[in-house]
Amino acid sequence: MTFVFQIINDSKMKTRKLRDIEVSAIGYGCMGLSGGYGTTPSRKEAINLIRTAYDMGCTLFNTAEYYVMDTVNEELVGEALKGIRNKASIVTKFYIMDNWEGKSTKLLMPELRSRLENSLKKLDTDHIEIYTQARVNKDIPLEEVAYCMGEFIKEGKILGWGLSQVTAYEIQKSHAITPLTAIESEYSIMERMVEKEVLPLCEQLNIGFLAFSPLAAGFLSGNVNSKIEYPEKDRRSTINRFDKDNIEANQPLLDLLHEFGNAKKVTPAQISLAWMLHKNDFIVPIPGSRNLERIKENLLSANIELTNVEFNQIEAELSKIKIYGDGNRKS
Repeated sequence: MTFVFQIINDSKMKTRKLRDIEVSAIGYGCMGLSGGYGTTPSRKEAINLIRTAYDMGCTLFNTAEYYVMDTVNEELVGEALKGIRNKASIVTKFYIMDNWEGKSTKLLMPELRSRLENSLKKLDTDHIEIYTQARVNKDIPLEEVAYCMGEFIKEGKILGWGLSQVTAYEIQKSHAITPLTAIESEYSIMERMVEKEVLPLCEQLNIGFLAFSPLAAGFLSGNVNSKIEYPEKDRRSTINRFDKDNIEANQPLLDLLHEFGNAKKVTPAQISLAWMLHKNDFIVPIPGSRNLERIKENLLSANIELTNVEFNQIEAELSKIKIYGDGNRKS
């Protein structure tokens, strides 16, 4: 097979819009700076990585109130963005995992306000660009959450809001009360469920989409093999995609990415991100890494542009490959 690509030699980071908020075409997922993937960097190193990403043109930084494994992630982001806060956008998430069955919805506003104020304090800012509910609590009507978000927007505490890992029906219910800014869910060459209903609805309703794990937790870097042993603190040790049998079974996909990448003299990760960027202009991948070279590699992917012919060629080859495993925990 012969693969032909076009690369745009433009050092300036391209931008996209999440509804009406303009951000860099590729963002930075900050979770790994606090844990989840083995040994974490020092506070100084973590802050330097965030600042370096910004210096390379990244203006979107994704965090959450519950990223507090080895360090408090929101605090890292807040400290790193001092002095450049108004030139960057922050997405942070809240997660209500408590059992709310039987509780009055009147308690929801003070609960969310308390969480929001806590995040604002940790981030050392007076506003958050996109405030996102992570997952859905079945005991709390989404319409009530949407109403509260609308009030926070009126107050200027947040500029927009989002939902994470939701269905198209849940998006419609929420959006009808307070228009959504962005949906955040897993999306990659290996995990494409959102293409069925969620992405078409986002396009229809002018809602942005933030793709977490766009490189399938590093699987699409092209550096994974069945001999790798992940330490206990590394979440990949528990994800079935990284089961030895699944790694070997997915080798045709890795071979394909290497083949595409070698043809263009770019990496498998960059091909994976370029593929996603070509999909729709409202999609913003938010890869995370603790490695400076990998961060640079990811951000430079915004300069790789696929023509429709090239993209269709990739899609055609991908359609022939079966994917084994997913991002869920091993049973």
